[in-house]
Amino acid sequence: MTADLNLSPALASSTHCCFCSMQCGMELVDKGPGLTIKPSPDFPVATGRLCQKGLNALDHVIHEERITRPFRRTNRHERWEPVEWTQTLPHIATRIKEIQTRYGNDAVCVYGGGSLTNEVCYLLGKFTRVGLRSKYIDYNGRYCMSSAAAASNQAFGIDRGMTMPLSEIPKAKYLILSGTNIAECQPTMMPYLLEAKKNGAVIVTIDPRNTMTSKSADIHVRLQPGFDSVFVNGLLNVIVTEKLYDATFVRERTNGLEQLAEAVKPFTPARVEELTGILEAVTRTIARGFAKAETGIVMTARGLEQQVNGVENTWNYINLALITGKIGKPGCGYGAVTGQANGQGGREHGQKADQLPGYRLIENPVDRDHVAGVWGIDPLELPGKGVSAYEMLQKIDEGEIKAMIVLGSNPVVSSPNSLMVERALNKLELLVVVDLFETETARFAHWLLPGSSFLEGEGTLTNLEGRVFHRPQALPLPGACKLDYELICGLAKELGRGAYFQYESIEDVFNEMRKATAGGKADYSGITYERLRREKGIFWPCPSEDHPGTPQMFRERFAHSDGKALLKGITPKMPAEPIDEEYPYILTTGRLGNHYLSGAQTRRTPGLVKKAPVPVAEIHPWLASKIGLGLESKLRITSRRASLVFPFKITEGIQPRTIFVPFHWGEELSVNRLTIDALDPVSRMPEFKICAVKAERAD
Repeated sequence: MTADLNLSPALASSTHCCFCSMQCGMELVDKGPGLTIKPSPDFPVATGRLCQKGLNALDHVIHEERITRPFRRTNRHERWEPVEWTQTLPHIATRIKEIQTRYGNDAVCVYGGGSLTNEVCYLLGKFTRVGLRSKYIDYNGRYCMSSAAAASNQAFGIDRGMTMPLSEIPKAKYLILSGTNIAECQPTMMPYLLEAKKNGAVIVTIDPRNTMTSKSADIHVRLQPGFDSVFVNGLLNVIVTEKLYDATFVRERTNGLEQLAEAVKPFTPARVEELTGILEAVTRTIARGFAKAETGIVMTARGLEQQVNGVENTWNYINLALITGKIGKPGCGYGAVTGQANGQGGREHGQKADQLPGYRLIENPVDRDHVAGVWGIDPLELPGKGVSAYEMLQKIDEGEIKAMIVLGSNPVVSSPNSLMVERALNKLELLVVVDLFETETARFAHWLLPGSSFLEGEGTLTNLEGRVFHRPQALPLPGACKLDYELICGLAKELGRGAYFQYESIEDVFNEMRKATAGGKADYSGITYERLRREKGIFWPCPSEDHPGTPQMFRERFAHSDGKALLKGITPKMPAEPIDEEYPYILTTGRLGNHYLSGAQTRRTPGLVKKAPVPVAEIHPWLASKIGLGLESKLRITSRRASLVFPFKITEGIQPRTIFVPFHWGEELSVNRLTIDALDPVSRMPEFKICAVKAERAD
């Protein structure tokens, strides 16, 4: 299946990168035989900068493996057969109706993505609940931001990834970065950190590895995975015991100090040193430094969130910002560093199993009434909440779900215990995948439909700051590709629900979404395409067209009914799969600067593949010596689920009992065949960061 692609002149010269949550501005420039990409000079988030992925973002769009027409087959062992659109959507709709007639509406599910536009995210949620009348929808953001989102909702009463704009970072005098490797995952954010450092800020990084980010730190804490709340409790113990907290802020704007103080009492710096190996003096230095600093910011990411205790780990870091009064002020705040392009917007508008647009809750009668009114249906027609992404895949394996539509995601590579996912997809009576390529997930599909790339579909996205911006269409659709929103609406029509999906343009979808979010926590009702083009981005909440947006959250009150934030004392808990004599080492996973998510795009980008063609395990010299690794050896890593072989590199910059493997590859190179599928009880986030393994020479 090769694509028939011609690189046409750009329809709009200015656009935005498709990769991380910085969403940097880029320009398409015609240089003779074709287009090339250069950084945009005027987008306020990362003016004049692009990372290596952004500079190479055109390559996958014009790749020869690009799917540009629909294909079908009866089962995955047959060859793909090209078909026309006139046959495609009617046949898929007929199969969906047959399956729902036999098994019920909930036998069909939808699996979305965190890189889709706000409009497509919104339509997927509406399509599932109105077009399919199914309760089962979730998305790959469940693997990315769900623990931070749950912690923010519990602590603040609302979830916006960063409570402040990036422009506040240079004003901070103390920055704590935990479980985040910004230099590789969000490279164009590093200038903000370096400017803060130039202004005299102290930077602390907390990670089991020495990373490119930790090279810029004043203090690096090499913490073993699973001990995050133990260490933070040590910091809080010092702040409470030495009365370094902001007593006025805590009294007037928070609840829960007494319970927090009681919980951290046993975690003296000496006790933390016994448990973690982190020197008592280091704990005291960081606690005193952050508490006494005039301004400060705490930022977290997947390192501590992708755990069965991820919500509590994150809440504990939020405790640090709250107890010191470093939030809602210049140079202060908490930020969960979003991973995916639209990880923020993706969960705001209805892809998450329990949420309706604007962060409304599907089980709240008032919220149901509002959204049903916008959609023109009876609230009783709305289904209840479904389950998380991985649990949806488990229901396929158990036989409850018989059909699935996947748009903009590759769960075979991105899910934990992925051999179970492969087994489950083999059981589906209908799998429809909409993508640019035949991904590892599409290899199990019955229908493979050509989607639109980031350069071909107009829409809005919301970056890690909560800044909503407009991304214009830059290139015409190749071949017989359809815009994602047209495909969704076309399938709804074939299902007999087209009356609810009447849109003349993608802007019509956005305007309906504005109405659906009006009065919700993530209120977009005051944001218009015209304003976004003129203002180059608006921070939500923005409840009216004369409202300026909200760059800095929580200046006067938090989103709980009493206006106060909630502190919570955390009692650290064990991981789901502690190490033991049989599996004595910890496997942890993460990203590389050269690749993105499951690698479907970046593994088709020659300049990036050249730098990282395969996943390479990182292992400490002590462990390498213990298992006798030689120069020509390969490393076999075995968990309770699978066994895989990787090339390796030996580095002092990792915890001795921890092995790191990046997750951007599929099949025999997919580390997620090893990872455990235990879920956080609140966020339902899988524990990607802690997996008990044994390690040995492959030979």
